Amino acid sequence: MLVTRMVWLWCLALAVAPPASADTGDAFVLGQGDVLRIAVFQSPELTLETRVDAAGRISYPFVGLLPVRGMRPSQVERTLADELVKRDILKHPQVSVSVVQFRSQQVAVLGYVNRPGKFPLDLPYTVSDVLALAGGVSPSASETVILSRTVDGQRLNIEIDLARIFLPDHRGMEDPGVLPGDVVYAHRAPSFYIHGEVQRPGVFRLERDMTLQQALSAGGGVTARGTLRGLRITRRGVDGKTEMIRADMQTLLRPDDVITVKESWF
Repeated sequence: MLVTRMVWLWCLALAVAPPASADTGDAFVLGQGDVLRIAVFQSPELTLETRVDAAGRISYPFVGLLPVRGMRPSQVERTLADELVKRDILKHPQVSVSVVQFRSQQVAVLGYVNRPGKFPLDLPYTVSDVLALAGGVSPSASETVILSRTVDGQRLNIEIDLARIFLPDHRGMEDPGVLPGDVVYAHRAPSFYIHGEVQRPGVFRLERDMTLQQALSAGGGVTARGTLRGLRITRRGVDGKTEMIRADMQTLLRPDDVITVKESWF
């Protein structure tokens, strides 16, 4: 039941994300800190920029304080027009409201990206879009990122495979839209360790489906004193305990594996 509920929550979380083709003029609701530019046709004295205050209100001439939190720009346009008519300021006002700065609608992009930080959602963005805003993932980043979102009071995480986003047959679920308050986190790429009789011992990036043979190549191959016989991998299990396994050239590596290349005695 718990697994079913978690799946349902994620389906709901992704379903409410704005599609990339949505109308960008009214894509998001307003909140504290957003800066609006209000213009009235043929009334330049009524043109100004105003910020939504902590109470969710804006201040406008002849109208005073107007609650706008939770409204879309088009709703603010109609409300201001009605107020100007009701107060006998204009008979048929044509009000235009645009958002200069989206402060309340932000997504955080953190971890191994080139420009981590918070970014305004002034348009409907997907995960790949906000990663681009953050300058892309760094060379040491993993091939997957985590999209974290609060749904129904629960914080949920989904792993997104970046490579699959750009496949010709990818589906929208692989590049979901982001919502205000979401966090996109790029982890450090998994690594493995190699020491002993190799040309370049050290720590290396673990590529997808990497074999022991490929790992030895990354280390420059064995030295003249090394041997491929008796290769072993020290691996940590899910219980936290380490075990030593013998491996052949096609053994697939796992994160944090330690490869030991012995010295030949002959």
